[in-house]
Amino acid sequence: MRFHEQVHAVYFDDLDAFQILHNARYLLMFERTIGSFWQHLGWGGVLDAQRNPDQFHVVRANTIEYLRAFHGTGDLRCRVWVEKLGVTSLTFGMNILPMDEDVPHSRGTRAIVRVEPGSFKPLPWTETFRQQIAPWIPRG
Repeated sequence: MRFHEQVHAVYFDDLDAFQILHNARYLLMFERTIGSFWQHLGWGGVLDAQRNPDQFHVVRANTIEYLRAFHGTGDLRCRVWVEKLGVTSLTFGMNILPMDEDVPHSRGTRAIVRVEPGSFKPLPWTETFRQQIAPWIPRG
């Protein structure tokens, strides 16, 4: 499985009253890592649907399962990968991992849908995008 990973710092204000990474912060870590993935593909800066029509997409669903607590401050890894590319949708898989082992603190998914600017009606991904994302799509 090909994946994209980013290290994030966990600060005191990321913690809940029990000194555990707050549940809402997991989604923020996923969001930042997916942003890093898009930048890795060359999608950076201002949204420009004329230059990159596939850049115009919306989140359809997020799921997060909390498996074990991340205690205190420090660094963690967030890993994302492509689970499925549909006609108009793309589903990412996501894990929050400690720095020293591949046993997740959480796992989840994010489904996005390419939409038409203005109407927000689903549109098929372009052939250019399909070629660009092809190395990330699981085989089998």
